[in-house]
Amino acid sequence: MKKADVVTFFDRLAAAMPEPKGELNYVNPYTLLVAVALSAQATDVSVNKATGPLFKTVTTPEAMLELGESRLKDHIKTIGLYNSKAKNVIALSQTLIAEHGGEVPRDRDALEKLPGVGRKTANVVLNIAFGEPTIAVDTHIFRVGNRTGLAPGKTPLAVELKLEKVVPADRRLHAHHWLILHGRYVCKARNPDCPACVVRNLCAFKGKTTLEGPPAGKKPVAKKKAAKKTVKKKATAKKSAAAGKPAATAKTRRKAGAAKGLKDVS
Repeated sequence: MKKADVVTFFDRLAAAMPEPKGELNYVNPYTLLVAVALSAQATDVSVNKATGPLFKTVTTPEAMLELGESRLKDHIKTIGLYNSKAKNVIALSQTLIAEHGGEVPRDRDALEKLPGVGRKTANVVLNIAFGEPTIAVDTHIFRVGNRTGLAPGKTPLAVELKLEKVVPADRRLHAHHWLILHGRYVCKARNPDCPACVVRNLCAFKGKTTLEGPPAGKKPVAKKKAAKKTVKKKATAKKSAAAGKPAATAKTRRKAGAAKGLKDVS
């Protein structure tokens, strides 16, 4: 994507979402860290349902250790992989107390050394809790970066590094939220809402959807299945003709099935 188009791309996202915000609920940097760690392979909605009651009483590493792993599991058992996530939350809480005075460090390397915390989680915490212009590449941003041509890359890190190069300096702070929300609600994986997309004319995606139907050049799924079925029937008939046998019809297939049923019970 050309530099001028990138500028326009983010200008339009900014106009559509003047004050973008993350959708995970939290109280302070520590609870944000916990929420993001729990959100791996889970929806923000499911995490918020679990952490709502939890964060009413647990807002520090000390309180989390007092709660204990067993009771933490009771709070988060509706979230996928809750057993391993509970262990990581207890372990990272212990590390925060032992090595950081109970505070969440404002440093990516230090964050990534915490149990269960990877680069994406570290970037989210740095961006939301500390206002750092980091870009956490999740599945949505990875898709948007590649699909639109904004920041193509084979890995999340490649997309992140590309975004760091092309995103205008004055848009870096909110770039993460604009892209993730755009990917989550507009540039969706299976059925992108291209007609409602504010950057559709800048996007390189060839399979854009329209108000009239599926992407240009693509047949509806039902028609594809019907076409395959027709081709299969023709192939079977051709094979039967070559062998000198009459092609099977629906009626002959029903008779054969009935005969088989009688034979099975005789």
